[in-house]
Amino acid sequence: MHIPIKPIFVFHTAARAGSISRAAKELSVTPSAVSQQIQALELQLGVALLAKAGRGIVLTEAGERYFSMIADQIEHIAEATATIKGFRSVTSLIIRATPTLSNKWLLPRLASFLDQQPDLEVRLDGTNEPTDFSQEIVDIELRHGDGRWPGLFVEGVVEEEFLPVCSPRYAAAGSLAPEDLSKFRLIHSAKSQAQWTTWFPLAGVTPTDRWQRVLFDRSHMAIDAAARGMGIALESTLMMEEELASGRLVCPVASYPALRLVTQWIVCPFDHLRRKKVRTFLDWLRAERDAWAAKG
Repeated sequence: MHIPIKPIFVFHTAARAGSISRAAKELSVTPSAVSQQIQALELQLGVALLAKAGRGIVLTEAGERYFSMIADQIEHIAEATATIKGFRSVTSLIIRATPTLSNKWLLPRLASFLDQQPDLEVRLDGTNEPTDFSQEIVDIELRHGDGRWPGLFVEGVVEEEFLPVCSPRYAAAGSLAPEDLSKFRLIHSAKSQAQWTTWFPLAGVTPTDRWQRVLFDRSHMAIDAAARGMGIALESTLMMEEELASGRLVCPVASYPALRLVTQWIVCPFDHLRRKKVRTFLDWLRAERDAWAAKG
């Protein structure tokens, strides 16, 4: 049996108000209209829900049980309706980005974008899982990977430089040669495209001893571990800008090979580029990227 939501909502309002007339005023209808909706609901349910009590109404035993069963759901519907009504007046920009890029580079800059675009409501989701744009509501993504995603707009964020770093308490800046590194604990970012197995051959080094190592599945964890003196990490200058500037991280190697890669990419369906809010964010992001690259 299908019962329309309207008479259920009218009954809930009358039961909560304890009066047909107060319910009518709240709903901006006549008392007669409220009574008709409740009578229609009672007819469909086959039970009496309300009874007159002086100038007001009281719930019957069936009415009490029914009200208690529907109250939470009706309140949730009312809350959701109010939220969506407010949402329609706001332009929302949903950004998905890798946790490391979100925490280490994007978040420290985001306030300037919010200040420039006060009418935009921004949601930033930090995850390494690629977006399925056909199933998920995401405007634009900053994705880690090799940049090969056919059918999508793809643009590299910036070329990053990867270099060994550690706390100055662990090893002083420029105090080591590349061949010394295998004697220290090496911090690995398991999902990074720049690995020690690539760096050592570039440095002309073949480690002879078994490495002492610790592995993390997020680069921001590896960066924080290095800053805490846990070992030497191989990380991107894009991601550890603040730590290098503050001196919490230094490069302990006097001479090291150049290792440059683009690992972070701007990704979205081509039709998203027609959205003004996406173009606005892209313009800001490119300006921030260019300013960062110019400092390097």
